[in-house]
Amino acid sequence: MLNMLDQADIEEEMAMREGLIPAVLGTVVTGTGAALRMRYPMIGTAVLGFGAAHLVLGAIDLVEHRKQSWR
Repeated sequence: MLNMLDQADIEEEMAMREGLIPAVLGTVVTGTGAALRMRYPMIGTAVLGFGAAHLVLGAIDLVEHRKQSWR
């Protein structure tokens, strides 16, 4: 099956993964930060912001690569 894929398909799959990893990581870290805010407000807020930044950057990568695949 792998031999049937051409280079463009492999590159498109890798590009999608580049944005998906930070988005998933951002979701997990944001949830952790929200949970931490109950007990440690300052640390929780910092972790939540760090996770939100990853979410935004991952979403930008996903949208950017999706636009490139439409061309």
